[in-house]
Amino acid sequence: MIAVKSRLDTWLGRFTMYRLILWVLGILVVYSLVLNVLGWLTFGIPEMLVHLALCLGLTYASNRLLAPLFRTRPHSESSLITGLLLYFLFWPAFGAMDMLGVALACVLASASKYALAFRGRHIFNPAAAGAFITGLTGLNIATWWAATPAMLWLLVPGVFVVLYRTRKLLMASVFLVVATGIIFTELISRGMTAGQALWQPLAQRPLLFFVGFMLSEPLTLPPRRWQQLALAAVVGLIFAVPYNLGFVANSPELALLVGNALAFFLGQRGGVELTFKDSRKLTPGTTEFRFEPRRPVRFAAGQFMELNLPHSGSDGKGRRRVFSITSAPGSPEVTFGVGTAEPLSSAKKSLLALKPGDRVAGTAVGGDFLLPHDAGRPVLLIAAGIGITPFLSHLASEASRDAVVLYLAKSRDELAACEQLEASGAHVIARLADGSTPPGFMHDAGSPRIDAARLAELVPDIKDREVYVSGSPASVDSLRAAARGAGARKVHVDSFAGY
Repeated sequence: MIAVKSRLDTWLGRFTMYRLILWVLGILVVYSLVLNVLGWLTFGIPEMLVHLALCLGLTYASNRLLAPLFRTRPHSESSLITGLLLYFLFWPAFGAMDMLGVALACVLASASKYALAFRGRHIFNPAAAGAFITGLTGLNIATWWAATPAMLWLLVPGVFVVLYRTRKLLMASVFLVVATGIIFTELISRGMTAGQALWQPLAQRPLLFFVGFMLSEPLTLPPRRWQQLALAAVVGLIFAVPYNLGFVANSPELALLVGNALAFFLGQRGGVELTFKDSRKLTPGTTEFRFEPRRPVRFAAGQFMELNLPHSGSDGKGRRRVFSITSAPGSPEVTFGVGTAEPLSSAKKSLLALKPGDRVAGTAVGGDFLLPHDAGRPVLLIAAGIGITPFLSHLASEASRDAVVLYLAKSRDELAACEQLEASGAHVIARLADGSTPPGFMHDAGSPRIDAARLAELVPDIKDREVYVSGSPASVDSLRAAARGAGARKVHVDSFAGY
Protein backbone atom coordinates (compact mmCIF):
# COMPACT_ATOMS: atom_id res chain seq x y z
CA MET A 1 0.00 0.00 0.00
CA ILE A 2 2.82 2.39 0.90
CA ALA A 3 4.57 1.63 -2.39
CA VAL A 4 1.38 2.34 -4.39
CA LYS A 5 0.84 5.62 -2.54
CA SER A 6 4.46 6.65 -3.13
CA ARG A 7 4.19 5.93 -6.86
CA LEU A 8 0.95 7.91 -7.06
CA ASP A 9 2.51 10.84 -5.19
CA THR A 10 5.56 10.79 -7.45
CA TRP A 11 3.45 10.67 -10.61
CA LEU A 12 1.11 13.45 -9.50
CA GLY A 13 4.13 15.46 -8.39
CA ARG A 14 4.96 15.91 -12.06
CA PHE A 15 2.03 18.32 -12.33
CA THR A 16 1.48 21.62 -10.61
CA MET A 17 -2.01 22.10 -9.23
CA TYR A 18 -2.92 24.42 -12.11
CA ARG A 19 -1.68 22.09 -14.83
CA LEU A 20 -3.41 19.09 -13.23
CA ILE A 21 -6.76 20.89 -13.05
CA LEU A 22 -6.34 22.02 -16.65
CA TRP A 23 -5.78 18.43 -17.76
CA VAL A 24 -8.68 17.04 -15.71
CA LEU A 25 -11.11 19.70 -16.96
CA GLY A 26 -9.93 19.13 -20.52
CA ILE A 27 -10.59 15.39 -20.20
CA LEU A 28 -14.05 16.13 -18.79
CA VAL A 29 -14.79 18.38 -21.76
CA VAL A 30 -13.92 15.59 -24.18
CA TYR A 31 -15.99 13.18 -22.10
CA SER A 32 -18.99 15.52 -22.23
CA LEU A 33 -18.75 15.64 -26.03
CA VAL A 34 -18.63 11.84 -26.18
CA LEU A 35 -21.67 11.63 -23.90
CA ASN A 36 -23.52 13.99 -26.22
CA VAL A 37 -22.70 11.83 -29.24
CA LEU A 38 -23.96 8.76 -27.35
CA GLY A 39 -27.21 10.54 -26.47
CA TRP A 40 -26.57 10.89 -22.73
CA LEU A 41 -26.48 14.68 -23.12
CA THR A 42 -28.78 16.54 -25.49
CA PHE A 43 -27.19 19.94 -26.09
CA GLY A 44 -26.06 19.24 -29.62
CA ILE A 45 -22.43 19.04 -30.71
CA PRO A 46 -22.45 22.39 -32.60
CA GLU A 47 -23.79 24.19 -29.54
CA MET A 48 -21.21 22.57 -27.27
CA LEU A 49 -18.29 23.33 -29.57
CA VAL A 50 -19.31 26.96 -30.06
CA HIS A 51 -19.90 27.30 -26.32
CA LEU A 52 -16.45 25.84 -25.62
CA ALA A 53 -14.77 28.15 -28.13
CA LEU A 54 -16.62 31.16 -26.71
CA CYS A 55 -15.61 30.39 -23.12
CA LEU A 56 -11.97 29.63 -23.88
CA GLY A 57 -11.51 32.33 -26.50
CA LEU A 58 -13.03 35.17 -24.50
CA THR A 59 -11.41 34.36 -21.16
CA TYR A 60 -8.01 33.99 -22.84
CA ALA A 61 -8.34 37.12 -25.01
CA SER A 62 -9.81 39.32 -22.27
CA ASN A 63 -7.10 38.20 -19.85
CA ARG A 64 -4.43 39.10 -22.40
CA LEU A 65 -5.98 42.52 -22.99
CA LEU A 66 -6.61 43.39 -19.35
CA ALA A 67 -3.27 42.32 -17.87
CA PRO A 68 -1.23 45.15 -19.49
CA LEU A 69 -3.79 47.70 -18.29
CA PHE A 70 -3.09 46.62 -14.73
CA ARG A 71 0.67 46.39 -15.37
CA THR A 72 0.95 42.68 -14.77
CA ARG A 73 1.67 39.60 -16.80
CA PRO A 74 -1.23 37.46 -18.02
CA HIS A 75 -1.47 33.92 -16.67
CA SER A 76 -2.63 31.80 -19.59
CA GLU A 77 -3.23 28.62 -17.59
CA SER A 78 -5.45 30.45 -15.14
CA SER A 79 -7.52 32.00 -17.94
CA LEU A 80 -8.00 28.63 -19.64
CA ILE A 81 -9.09 27.02 -16.37
CA THR A 82 -11.61 29.82 -15.86
CA GLY A 83 -12.92 29.32 -19.39
CA LEU A 84 -13.34 25.57 -18.84
CA LEU A 85 -15.16 26.16 -15.56
CA LEU A 86 -17.57 28.54 -17.25
CA TYR A 87 -18.11 25.94 -19.98
CA PHE A 88 -19.54 23.63 -17.31
CA LEU A 89 -21.46 26.36 -15.47
CA PHE A 90 -23.54 27.80 -18.34
CA TRP A 91 -25.93 25.92 -20.61
CA PRO A 92 -24.62 25.54 -24.20
CA ALA A 93 -27.15 27.26 -26.46
CA PHE A 94 -27.36 29.37 -29.62
CA GLY A 95 -29.81 31.94 -28.23
CA ALA A 96 -28.50 35.48 -28.67
CA MET A 97 -29.17 36.48 -25.06
CA ASP A 98 -27.71 33.21 -23.77
CA MET A 99 -24.48 33.67 -25.72
CA LEU A 100 -24.28 37.34 -24.74
CA GLY A 101 -24.61 36.33 -21.09
CA VAL A 102 -21.83 33.74 -21.41
CA ALA A 103 -19.62 36.30 -23.15
CA LEU A 104 -20.26 38.79 -20.35
CA ALA A 105 -19.45 36.16 -17.70
CA CYS A 106 -16.13 35.39 -19.42
CA VAL A 107 -15.07 39.04 -19.57
CA LEU A 108 -16.23 39.73 -16.01
CA ALA A 109 -14.36 36.65 -14.75
CA SER A 110 -11.12 37.92 -16.30
CA ALA A 111 -11.73 41.45 -15.05
CA SER A 112 -12.39 40.25 -11.50
CA LYS A 113 -8.80 38.96 -11.27
CA TYR A 114 -7.57 42.53 -11.54
CA ALA A 115 -10.43 44.80 -10.45
CA LEU A 116 -11.58 42.69 -7.48
CA ALA A 117 -8.05 42.21 -6.21
CA PHE A 118 -5.84 43.42 -3.39
CA ARG A 119 -2.12 43.98 -3.87
CA GLY A 120 -1.98 41.83 -6.96
CA ARG A 121 -4.02 38.90 -5.61
CA HIS A 122 -7.60 38.28 -6.63
CA ILE A 123 -10.06 37.96 -3.77
CA PHE A 124 -12.85 36.01 -5.44
CA ASN A 125 -12.95 32.91 -7.60
CA PRO A 126 -13.07 34.44 -11.10
CA ALA A 127 -15.56 31.97 -12.61
CA ALA A 128 -17.93 32.36 -9.65
CA ALA A 129 -17.64 36.15 -9.76
CA GLY A 130 -18.37 36.25 -13.49
CA ALA A 131 -21.33 33.88 -13.16
CA PHE A 132 -22.82 35.71 -10.18
CA ILE A 133 -22.63 39.22 -11.68
CA THR A 134 -24.00 37.95 -14.99
CA GLY A 135 -26.93 36.41 -13.12
CA LEU A 136 -27.76 39.80 -11.62
CA THR A 137 -28.07 41.29 -15.12
CA GLY A 138 -30.66 38.70 -16.16
CA LEU A 139 -28.83 37.87 -19.40
CA ASN A 140 -28.03 34.31 -18.32
CA ILE A 141 -27.98 32.22 -15.17
CA ALA A 142 -25.45 29.55 -14.28
CA THR A 143 -27.03 26.09 -14.35
CA TRP A 144 -23.93 24.09 -13.32
CA TRP A 145 -24.86 21.39 -15.83
CA ALA A 146 -21.74 19.39 -14.91
CA ALA A 147 -23.97 18.00 -12.14
CA THR A 148 -25.37 15.31 -14.44
CA PRO A 149 -25.43 11.61 -13.44
CA ALA A 150 -23.75 10.60 -16.71
CA MET A 151 -20.75 12.83 -15.87
CA LEU A 152 -20.09 11.01 -12.60
CA TRP A 153 -18.04 8.22 -14.20
CA LEU A 154 -15.14 10.60 -14.83
CA LEU A 155 -16.11 13.47 -12.55
CA VAL A 156 -15.64 11.43 -9.36
CA PRO A 157 -12.10 10.16 -10.16
CA GLY A 158 -11.15 13.57 -11.56
CA VAL A 159 -12.26 15.36 -8.40
CA PHE A 160 -10.51 12.76 -6.23
CA VAL A 161 -7.20 13.17 -8.08
CA VAL A 162 -7.33 16.97 -7.77
CA LEU A 163 -8.23 16.89 -4.08
CA TYR A 164 -5.61 14.23 -3.34
CA ARG A 165 -2.89 16.19 -5.15
CA THR A 166 -3.81 19.43 -3.39
CA ARG A 167 -4.30 17.66 -0.03
CA LYS A 168 -7.84 18.94 0.36
CA LEU A 169 -9.66 15.63 0.84
CA LEU A 170 -10.47 16.38 4.49
CA MET A 171 -11.71 19.88 3.67
CA ALA A 172 -13.84 18.49 0.84
CA SER A 173 -15.25 15.85 3.18
CA VAL A 174 -16.35 18.50 5.68
CA PHE A 175 -18.10 20.47 2.95
CA LEU A 176 -19.80 17.37 1.53
CA VAL A 177 -20.97 16.14 4.94
CA VAL A 178 -22.45 19.52 5.87
CA ALA A 179 -24.05 20.30 2.50
CA THR A 180 -25.26 16.76 1.81
CA GLY A 181 -26.60 16.41 5.33
CA ILE A 182 -28.71 19.55 5.04
CA ILE A 183 -30.04 18.69 1.58
CA PHE A 184 -30.67 15.07 2.63
CA THR A 185 -32.73 16.21 5.63
CA GLU A 186 -34.76 18.59 3.46
CA LEU A 187 -35.49 15.92 0.82
CA ILE A 188 -36.45 13.33 3.45
CA SER A 189 -38.95 15.82 4.86
CA ARG A 190 -40.48 16.05 1.37
CA GLY A 191 -41.12 12.33 1.31
CA MET A 192 -38.13 10.99 -0.61
CA THR A 193 -36.58 7.68 0.30
CA ALA A 194 -33.13 7.71 1.95
CA GLY A 195 -31.49 6.43 -1.22
CA GLN A 196 -33.11 9.10 -3.38
CA ALA A 197 -32.31 11.82 -0.86
CA LEU A 198 -28.64 10.82 -0.90
CA TRP A 199 -28.35 10.27 -4.66
CA GLN A 200 -29.95 13.58 -5.61
CA PRO A 201 -27.43 15.98 -3.99
CA LEU A 202 -24.39 13.99 -5.10
CA ALA A 203 -25.48 13.18 -8.67
CA GLN A 204 -27.82 16.01 -9.61
CA ARG A 205 -26.47 18.98 -7.70
CA PRO A 206 -22.99 20.41 -8.28
CA LEU A 207 -21.47 19.52 -4.90
CA LEU A 208 -18.64 17.42 -6.32
CA PHE A 209 -17.74 19.79 -9.16
CA PHE A 210 -17.97 22.76 -6.78
CA VAL A 211 -15.66 21.33 -4.11
CA GLY A 212 -13.20 19.72 -6.51
CA PHE A 213 -12.52 22.62 -8.85
CA MET A 214 -13.66 25.82 -7.14
CA LEU A 215 -13.80 25.72 -3.35
CA SER A 216 -10.35 24.12 -3.25
CA GLU A 217 -8.64 26.91 -5.24
CA PRO A 218 -5.50 27.73 -3.16
CA LEU A 219 -5.42 31.46 -3.90
CA THR A 220 -8.84 31.97 -2.29
CA LEU A 221 -8.31 29.71 0.74
CA PRO A 222 -7.04 30.66 4.20
CA PRO A 223 -3.54 29.33 4.99
CA ARG A 224 -4.22 27.00 7.93
CA ARG A 225 -5.98 23.64 7.81
CA TRP A 226 -8.34 24.39 10.69
CA GLN A 227 -9.35 27.61 8.96
CA GLN A 228 -10.01 25.71 5.74
CA LEU A 229 -12.13 23.13 7.56
CA ALA A 230 -14.17 25.84 9.27
CA LEU A 231 -14.60 27.63 5.94
CA ALA A 232 -15.75 24.40 4.27
CA ALA A 233 -18.44 23.97 6.92
CA VAL A 234 -19.64 27.56 6.54
CA VAL A 235 -19.72 27.38 2.76
CA GLY A 236 -21.50 24.01 2.93
CA LEU A 237 -24.17 25.62 5.11
CA ILE A 238 -24.64 28.60 2.78
CA PHE A 239 -24.61 26.30 -0.25
CA ALA A 240 -27.35 24.00 1.05
CA VAL A 241 -29.76 26.18 3.03
CA PRO A 242 -32.43 27.73 0.77
CA TYR A 243 -32.91 31.49 1.09
CA ASN A 244 -34.13 34.42 -0.98
CA LEU A 245 -33.11 37.98 -0.15
CA GLY A 246 -35.13 39.61 -2.90
CA PHE A 247 -32.56 40.43 -5.54
CA VAL A 248 -30.41 37.38 -4.74
CA ALA A 249 -31.21 33.78 -3.88
CA ASN A 250 -28.96 30.98 -2.76
CA SER A 251 -26.67 29.68 -5.47
CA PRO A 252 -23.33 27.82 -5.55
CA GLU A 253 -21.52 30.88 -6.89
CA LEU A 254 -22.84 33.13 -4.11
CA ALA A 255 -21.86 30.58 -1.45
CA LEU A 256 -18.34 30.48 -2.86
CA LEU A 257 -18.01 34.27 -3.04
CA VAL A 258 -19.05 34.60 0.62
CA GLY A 259 -16.45 31.98 1.50
CA ASN A 260 -13.81 33.81 -0.54
CA ALA A 261 -14.54 37.04 1.34
CA LEU A 262 -14.18 35.29 4.71
CA ALA A 263 -10.93 33.61 3.66
CA PHE A 264 -9.46 36.93 2.53
CA PHE A 265 -9.28 38.19 6.12
CA LEU A 266 -7.61 35.06 7.54
CA GLY A 267 -4.27 34.93 5.75
CA GLN A 268 -1.66 36.82 3.75
CA ARG A 269 -3.86 39.37 2.01
CA GLY A 270 -2.59 40.06 -1.45
CA GLY A 271 0.43 38.88 -3.36
CA VAL A 272 3.93 39.97 -2.38
CA GLU A 273 6.55 41.38 -4.73
CA LEU A 274 9.95 39.87 -3.98
CA THR A 275 13.24 41.40 -5.12
CA PHE A 276 16.01 38.87 -5.66
CA LYS A 277 19.17 39.59 -3.65
CA ASP A 278 21.45 36.57 -4.13
CA SER A 279 21.75 32.81 -3.74
CA ARG A 280 24.17 30.41 -2.11
CA LYS A 281 24.85 26.72 -2.34
CA LEU A 282 23.74 24.76 0.73
CA THR A 283 24.98 21.49 -0.77
CA PRO A 284 26.05 20.44 -4.27
CA GLY A 285 22.39 19.70 -4.99
CA THR A 286 20.62 22.35 -2.89
CA THR A 287 20.52 26.14 -3.23
CA GLU A 288 19.14 28.84 -0.97
CA PHE A 289 17.61 31.88 -2.68
CA ARG A 290 17.36 35.18 -0.80
CA PHE A 291 14.68 37.80 -1.52
CA GLU A 292 13.66 41.13 -0.05
CA PRO A 293 9.87 41.53 0.11
CA ARG A 294 8.32 44.85 -0.81
CA ARG A 295 6.21 44.60 2.34
CA PRO A 296 6.28 42.24 5.35
CA VAL A 297 5.28 38.65 4.66
CA ARG A 298 2.95 36.97 7.15
CA PHE A 299 3.97 33.37 7.66
CA ALA A 300 4.73 30.85 10.39
CA ALA A 301 7.87 28.73 10.63
CA GLY A 302 7.43 25.60 8.53
CA GLN A 303 5.09 27.14 5.96
CA PHE A 304 5.64 27.50 2.22
CA MET A 305 5.15 30.21 -0.37
CA GLU A 306 3.97 29.80 -3.92
CA LEU A 307 6.07 31.76 -6.42
CA ASN A 308 4.90 32.85 -9.86
CA LEU A 309 7.92 32.40 -12.12
CA PRO A 310 7.09 33.54 -15.67
CA HIS A 311 9.68 32.11 -18.06
CA SER A 312 9.95 31.12 -21.68
CA GLY A 313 10.00 27.42 -22.48
CA SER A 314 7.89 26.56 -19.44
CA ASP A 315 7.68 22.80 -18.99
CA GLY A 316 4.49 20.81 -18.51
CA LYS A 317 4.21 21.87 -14.89
CA GLY A 318 3.59 25.53 -15.56
CA ARG A 319 5.13 28.56 -13.90
CA ARG A 320 3.74 28.51 -10.35
CA ARG A 321 5.73 26.43 -7.86
CA VAL A 322 5.72 25.94 -4.09
CA PHE A 323 8.91 26.34 -2.05
CA SER A 324 9.60 25.93 1.67
CA ILE A 325 10.55 29.11 3.51
CA THR A 326 13.85 28.67 5.37
CA SER A 327 14.02 32.08 7.07
CA ALA A 328 12.45 32.86 10.43
CA PRO A 329 9.16 34.77 10.66
CA GLY A 330 9.75 38.49 11.07
CA SER A 331 13.05 38.44 9.19
CA PRO A 332 13.57 41.40 6.82
CA GLU A 333 14.36 38.92 4.05
CA VAL A 334 12.69 35.73 2.86
CA THR A 335 14.79 32.73 1.88
CA PHE A 336 13.84 29.49 0.15
CA GLY A 337 15.68 26.17 0.08
CA VAL A 338 15.43 24.51 -3.33
CA GLY A 339 16.79 21.23 -4.66
CA THR A 340 18.88 22.15 -7.71
CA ALA A 341 20.43 18.83 -8.70
CA GLU A 342 20.12 17.74 -12.32
CA PRO A 343 17.82 17.27 -14.12
CA LEU A 344 16.48 20.79 -13.58
CA SER A 345 12.90 21.82 -14.26
CA SER A 346 12.29 24.99 -16.25
CA ALA A 347 11.19 26.79 -13.07
CA LYS A 348 14.41 25.93 -11.26
CA LYS A 349 16.41 27.09 -14.27
CA SER A 350 14.56 30.40 -14.11
CA LEU A 351 15.40 30.72 -10.41
CA LEU A 352 19.08 30.05 -11.05
CA ALA A 353 19.05 32.62 -13.86
CA LEU A 354 17.80 35.43 -11.59
CA LYS A 355 20.03 38.47 -11.25
CA PRO A 356 20.13 40.82 -8.25
CA GLY A 357 17.26 43.28 -8.59
CA ASP A 358 15.00 40.91 -10.56
CA ARG A 359 11.48 40.64 -9.21
CA VAL A 360 9.10 37.73 -8.80
CA ALA A 361 5.64 37.48 -7.24
CA GLY A 362 4.80 35.47 -4.15
CA THR A 363 1.18 34.52 -4.75
CA ALA A 364 0.21 32.52 -1.66
CA VAL A 365 1.44 31.43 1.78
CA GLY A 366 0.19 28.28 3.47
CA GLY A 367 0.90 25.01 5.18
CA ASP A 368 0.35 23.36 8.56
CA PHE A 369 3.81 21.92 9.19
CA LEU A 370 4.03 23.94 12.39
CA LEU A 371 5.63 23.09 15.72
CA PRO A 372 3.40 22.85 18.84
CA HIS A 373 2.27 26.14 20.33
CA ASP A 374 3.63 24.99 23.69
CA ALA A 375 7.33 25.91 23.50
CA GLY A 376 8.03 23.38 26.25
CA ARG A 377 6.83 20.49 24.11
CA PRO A 378 9.88 18.46 22.89
CA VAL A 379 10.04 17.50 19.21
CA LEU A 380 11.87 15.11 16.90
CA LEU A 381 12.53 16.52 13.43
CA ILE A 382 13.32 13.84 10.82
CA ALA A 383 14.63 15.20 7.52
CA ALA A 384 15.41 13.20 4.40
CA GLY A 385 17.55 15.20 1.97
CA ILE A 386 15.76 18.37 0.81
CA GLY A 387 13.31 17.80 3.67
CA ILE A 388 15.63 19.77 5.95
CA THR A 389 14.41 23.08 4.49
CA PRO A 390 11.26 23.68 6.59
CA PHE A 391 13.19 22.69 9.73
CA LEU A 392 15.68 25.51 9.13
CA SER A 393 12.86 28.00 9.68
CA HIS A 394 11.68 26.07 12.75
CA LEU A 395 15.12 26.03 14.34
CA ALA A 396 15.82 29.69 13.52
CA SER A 397 12.62 30.81 15.21
CA GLU A 398 12.55 28.51 18.28
CA ALA A 399 16.11 28.15 19.56
CA SER A 400 14.98 27.38 23.13
CA ARG A 401 12.85 24.34 22.26
CA ASP A 402 14.05 20.84 23.14
CA ALA A 403 14.61 19.50 19.62
CA VAL A 404 16.29 16.41 18.23
CA VAL A 405 17.09 16.46 14.51
CA LEU A 406 17.59 13.22 12.60
CA TYR A 407 19.11 14.15 9.25
CA LEU A 408 19.31 11.53 6.49
CA ALA A 409 21.58 12.37 3.56
CA LYS A 410 23.61 10.59 0.90
CA SER A 411 26.96 11.90 2.12
CA ARG A 412 28.62 14.54 4.28
CA ASP A 413 28.66 16.92 1.32
CA GLU A 414 24.87 16.66 1.12
CA LEU A 415 24.34 17.99 4.65
CA ALA A 416 22.87 21.49 4.30
CA ALA A 417 23.19 24.49 6.63
CA CYS A 418 25.55 22.80 9.10
CA GLU A 419 26.48 26.12 10.72
CA GLN A 420 22.84 26.94 11.31
CA LEU A 421 22.14 23.47 12.70
CA GLU A 422 25.07 23.75 15.11
CA ALA A 423 24.07 27.24 16.22
CA SER A 424 20.48 26.13 16.89
CA GLY A 425 21.52 24.09 19.93
CA ALA A 426 19.46 21.11 18.75
CA HIS A 427 20.79 17.58 19.23
CA VAL A 428 21.55 16.56 15.63
CA ILE A 429 21.90 12.95 14.52
CA ALA A 430 23.11 12.24 10.98
CA ARG A 431 22.69 9.07 8.96
CA LEU A 432 24.89 9.20 5.87
CA ALA A 433 24.18 6.55 3.24
CA ASP A 434 27.76 6.33 2.00
CA GLY A 435 29.15 5.67 5.49
CA SER A 436 31.10 8.97 5.66
CA THR A 437 31.58 10.74 8.98
CA PRO A 438 29.35 13.73 9.80
CA PRO A 439 30.69 16.99 11.35
CA GLY A 440 31.85 16.77 14.94
CA PHE A 441 28.78 18.37 16.51
CA MET A 442 26.52 15.69 14.97
CA HIS A 443 25.99 12.22 16.39
CA ASP A 444 26.64 9.48 13.82
CA ALA A 445 23.61 7.20 13.47
CA GLY A 446 25.79 4.60 11.82
CA SER A 447 23.05 2.29 10.54
CA PRO A 448 22.40 2.52 6.78
CA ARG A 449 18.71 1.93 7.45
CA ILE A 450 16.47 3.71 9.93
CA ASP A 451 13.72 1.36 11.04
CA ALA A 452 11.53 1.40 14.14
CA ALA A 453 14.05 -0.46 16.31
CA ARG A 454 16.97 1.76 15.33
CA LEU A 455 14.91 4.91 15.76
CA ALA A 456 13.93 3.85 19.27
CA GLU A 457 17.63 3.36 20.08
CA LEU A 458 18.63 6.76 18.69
CA VAL A 459 15.78 8.64 20.37
CA PRO A 460 14.78 6.68 23.50
CA ASP A 461 12.22 9.28 24.58
CA ILE A 462 10.43 9.34 21.19
CA LYS A 463 7.12 8.56 22.93
CA ASP A 464 7.34 11.92 24.69
CA ARG A 465 8.13 13.91 21.52
CA GLU A 466 5.94 15.16 18.70
CA VAL A 467 7.51 13.87 15.51
CA TYR A 468 7.83 15.81 12.24
CA VAL A 469 8.93 14.06 9.05
CA SER A 470 9.92 15.87 5.85
CA GLY A 471 11.31 14.62 2.53
CA SER A 472 10.28 12.78 -0.61
CA PRO A 473 6.94 10.89 -0.53
CA ALA A 474 8.66 7.50 -0.36
CA SER A 475 11.00 8.62 2.44
CA VAL A 476 8.17 10.21 4.39
CA ASP A 477 5.99 7.11 4.22
CA SER A 478 8.86 4.87 5.37
CA LEU A 479 10.01 7.17 8.17
CA ARG A 480 6.48 7.80 9.39
CA ALA A 481 5.96 4.05 9.69
CA ALA A 482 9.27 3.76 11.55
CA ALA A 483 8.28 6.54 13.95
CA ARG A 484 4.92 4.89 14.63
CA GLY A 485 6.65 1.56 15.20
CA ALA A 486 9.08 3.19 17.63
CA GLY A 487 6.19 4.46 19.74
CA ALA A 488 5.60 8.01 18.49
CA ARG A 489 2.09 9.20 19.31
CA LYS A 490 1.89 12.25 17.05
CA VAL A 491 3.55 12.24 13.64
CA HIS A 492 3.26 15.23 11.26
CA VAL A 493 4.46 14.91 7.68
CA ASP A 494 5.45 17.21 4.84
CA SER A 495 6.45 15.61 1.52
CA PHE A 496 8.14 17.05 -1.55
CA ALA A 497 6.71 15.35 -4.62
CA GLY A 498 8.98 17.22 -7.01
CA TYR A 499 8.70 20.53 -8.81
